[in-house]
Amino acid sequence: MIGNTISLYKQAYAGLSRNSWCLAVVLFINRSGTMVLPFMLPYMIDGLHFDAGVAGLIMAIFGVGAVLGAYIGGHLADKFGFYPIQFITLILNGFIFIGMGYIRTPVSLGITVFLLSLAGEAFRPANSAAIAHYSTPENRTRSYAIHRLAVNLGWGIGPAIGGILADINYHLLFWVDGVTCIAAAIVMRYLLPVVKSGKFHSEKSKSVVDHNIKSAYKDKLYLFFIFLSVTYAFCFFQMNSTVPVFYIKELGMSKTQSGIVMSLNGIIIALFELILVYKLEGKKNHITYMGIGILLTGISFLFFNLFPYSILLAIAAVIVITLGEMISMPFMNSHWITLSNDQNRGQYAALYTMSYSFAQIFAPLLGTQIMKNYGFTFLWFVIAGICLFTFLGTRLLLQKTKP
Repeated sequence: MIGNTISLYKQAYAGLSRNSWCLAVVLFINRSGTMVLPFMLPYMIDGLHFDAGVAGLIMAIFGVGAVLGAYIGGHLADKFGFYPIQFITLILNGFIFIGMGYIRTPVSLGITVFLLSLAGEAFRPANSAAIAHYSTPENRTRSYAIHRLAVNLGWGIGPAIGGILADINYHLLFWVDGVTCIAAAIVMRYLLPVVKSGKFHSEKSKSVVDHNIKSAYKDKLYLFFIFLSVTYAFCFFQMNSTVPVFYIKELGMSKTQSGIVMSLNGIIIALFELILVYKLEGKKNHITYMGIGILLTGISFLFFNLFPYSILLAIAAVIVITLGEMISMPFMNSHWITLSNDQNRGQYAALYTMSYSFAQIFAPLLGTQIMKNYGFTFLWFVIAGICLFTFLGTRLLLQKTKP
């Protein structure tokens, strides 16, 4: 039994390039410091004593910057190449994080949060293009999965440590998050060879593709997929906004306990996602897996209304939403990459990144307003309903994409 399990892990991890692994190391370093965003709402409400509506608005500003950053980042990645964009945005993000810890007024914090998300989201399309560049069509889904593994290993560390630091002093979160961004940029320069130009693909490839480049912004089925990604991400991002507040205010958990429970998401993904992807890959359409994951996400939020409040409830909800994430997100990544080519990959990556950025605008803004005016019970029913709507949308998309 143990031997079979070890063999399965070896098969799942086999065949990935050295550069793909090195990029995963960079992401792990960066994400291991992720601790500001999970505690941003509690920090503004409890630490800075902002009104919940004002705090939600600032988080929405984060989303606005993220949308613009994703759009700009996609174009810059196509024009200048993924390498310099990743490096510059990591450095910028690091210094902005450190500076943000010294800001105390809503207006100044809103401006800084906008700049932070602008730089942070400009990194993502370039990073997605890098993953595609370092992988092959045969191992692309696993390449994205290994990078999600790195991200979520970091997520398993960041919020857990962040919860402990938040109980000591919120200010420490900004320094750790900033330093890990800068460290990730330095390690990237050391481990990965510099790709100096966006024109890193073969001339033969360009001569074939340049005459028939499909615009992601005119791909109607892809735009519908992006719409569904927005509604799914809106629900998922409650985990970074209203859920931590729910844990602390309603379940009576400390910030340390909240951070540890949230870190379970990253730990579970690190242990099981790549194996799950390896077993599922090629058996069903990418959109089918997307729908299943979204349905599980909706069920996880219903847990909050169906079972007595306790830490065990929080753990159960995290486990189910994580299962949904593991089933859906790796195949959502594979879906957009199969629709793109070397010449328009930045566009497709930018739109996909922007879908999450749009959700980052509305998730905290609407989530906090519903929480404030109607309570958590109504909020969780709304989120579950949106998940059901999105699941039905994936069934329609599946019908449209069938040959």
